[in-house]
Amino acid sequence: MFGDIMGMMGKLKETQQKIEETKKRLDSVLIDEQSTDGLLKVTITANRKIKAVSIDDSLLEDKEQLEDYLLLVLNKAVERASAINEAELAAVAKDGMPNIPGMDMFK
Repeated sequence: MFGDIMGMMGKLKETQQKIEETKKRLDSVLIDEQSTDGLLKVTITANRKIKAVSIDDSLLEDKEQLEDYLLLVLNKAVERASAINEAELAAVAKDGMPNIPGMDMFK
């Protein structure tokens, strides 16, 4: 019994390390998103950090339009980044969870 607990603790520690490594790797996964007309482009990491924003000069003439574009494109980019982030971290967590009876959290 004690050996099983030690084995589980070791597995959990290993999984925690893999999660941290995955988080670091996700900093280098870049997602490009743009408006349908290509006037606004955003690059964001899978950890949801904005890396670049490119705004066409024509959008600088209309503050409201620019704000709308920013909201739409940034939200779309964050949504995609979140999906990638959650999928990657869930895969690592599921892989590393010890088989504890009654703890079928990741099925």
